[in-house]
Amino acid sequence: MNSRPALSRNQLKYLVIAAMLIDHIAWAFVPMDTVLGQVMHFIGRLTGPTMAYFITEGYHYTRNFKKYALRLGFFALLSWIPFVYFEFGMMPVYWSSSASGSQQLELIPQFGVLYTLLLGLLAIRLWDSKLDIAYKILGIAALCILSLFGDWAIFDILWCLFFHIWRKDNAGKWISYCCVAGSYIAFLVIGAGSWLSSLWGLGVFLVPLLIHFCYSGNPGHKHPVHKWFFYIFYPAHLLVLGLLRWMLFPACC
Repeated sequence: MNSRPALSRNQLKYLVIAAMLIDHIAWAFVPMDTVLGQVMHFIGRLTGPTMAYFITEGYHYTRNFKKYALRLGFFALLSWIPFVYFEFGMMPVYWSSSASGSQQLELIPQFGVLYTLLLGLLAIRLWDSKLDIAYKILGIAALCILSLFGDWAIFDILWCLFFHIWRKDNAGKWISYCCVAGSYIAFLVIGAGSWLSSLWGLGVFLVPLLIHFCYSGNPGHKHPVHKWFFYIFYPAHLLVLGLLRWMLFPACC
């Protein structure tokens, strides 16, 4: 009997992309205080941490770090308009009127998860540099501060880093993961003011089970579509959901 996990890297990515879509549909159209909303957001917690895991995998397997980082950076920038429009129903750069009646240019510095994953990749690279440990820690702290402008801020930085540091140590990897996950839950509870309204966040604790018991370590088919799908799907689905949310069904928002 074959007891090896069944899912390849590609299959696992598609699974968490579907979880992300479910989560974003909930943010757009399903009230948080409903059972359905809680369940959909619970499922959506799979995506951020699992993508952080695959950033670490990508770092180890990429043939060209610079191209990998530039690809993440390009699509992070490309996703800026769809992400802001999905979240706020407006463009990230706009003109506003001041008290004196003059026009001034404003911008919304909020970016999606690709931005945070890029910073996580840079944190890994910094950790592997020859700098003194004090400078490494300061640099990673700076990246965490910069991540406050992105989705899954700070947590995806730390998950990327800890997945890298304890890549060959399952105990260290998952203990450190759960420590960060516990901090994430505490953050949600403090923000919401109660445990009950933050139960959806517990979905992050499914990630160790998903990766440990379901991921085979096999990358899957190497067709380019698998490499590019997430990069293209991420801004595209935000744009479509944003249009549905703010233009076609604004009464649901």
